[in-house]
Amino acid sequence: MKKIILLVFCLSPLWGVAQEVQTITFNSKDGLELTADLYMPNDKAAPFIILFHQARWSRGEYKEIVPRLTTLGFNCLAVDLRSGGEVNGVKNQSSINAQKAMKPTAYVDTYPDIEAAVAYVSDFYAEGKIILWGSSYSSALVLKYAGDHVGNVDAVMSFSPGEYFAGQGKSKTWITESASKITQPVFITSARGEKSSWSSIFAAIPSEQKVNFMPTTAGNHGSRALWPKFGDSVFYWEAVENFLNSLK
Repeated sequence: MKKIILLVFCLSPLWGVAQEVQTITFNSKDGLELTADLYMPNDKAAPFIILFHQARWSRGEYKEIVPRLTTLGFNCLAVDLRSGGEVNGVKNQSSINAQKAMKPTAYVDTYPDIEAAVAYVSDFYAEGKIILWGSSYSSALVLKYAGDHVGNVDAVMSFSPGEYFAGQGKSKTWITESASKITQPVFITSARGEKSSWSSIFAAIPSEQKVNFMPTTAGNHGSRALWPKFGDSVFYWEAVENFLNSLK
C-alpha cells in the first residue's frame, strides 16, 4: 500500500517550471520500506519511466533530469535503492532503513527492490508503457530485469553498465546471460572510455531495436552525463530523446 509522506513543488534549473513531487514509500520484496519521488504531471496512459541511481547515491541523481522527461510527456518514479548514500542534497532513505534493519546493502541486494518498484508502478500508476532506466550498477540490473521479465517492461535504458557482481557471488557473465533474452528496445551509453565494460553485453542482446551512443568527448559515468553543468550533456540528451521518441 502506498503512503504519501511529502508533497512539494520544485523549480527545475533546466526548464524553469514547477514540478510537483510526491515522496512516497512502498515495500520491497523482503518488506524493507523503500522511498521514491513520484512525478506524474501527465495522464496515466503516458509512458512511465522508473529511474534507479548509481553507487553511493540516491534518487537525487534525477533532480535535474526528470523535469525534462516529464516535459517530453513521460511520468517518472526515481527510487532510492538500498545500496546508496547522498547526492544533490538528497539522502538515500532506503539505505538508511536497510542499515537500521541490519539488512545487506551490496549492489546485488538491490535487485528485489527493482522487482518491487516495477510491480508497484504497474499496480498503482502506469497504464501505458513502462521503461526501466538505470545508472552504473543499477544500469546493469535493469538489463538483467528486462531479460528475466520480458513481459513486464517495454524498454530499458542503461547508463554505464558492466559485469559488476562477480565479487558478490555472481558469475562474470551474470548480466550478459539475462541480456541475451532481451527482446524489448534497449538504449546503452556511458563515458567514452567505458565502452569495453558493456560491449559484450550489448552484442548479446537479440533485440531488433537496440541503440548505443558514444560521445566524441570523454563523457561521464552514469546518468549524471545528462546534468546540464556538463557541456556535452546536449549530445547525450539528443540521443536519449531520439530513443524515447521512438517508443511513443
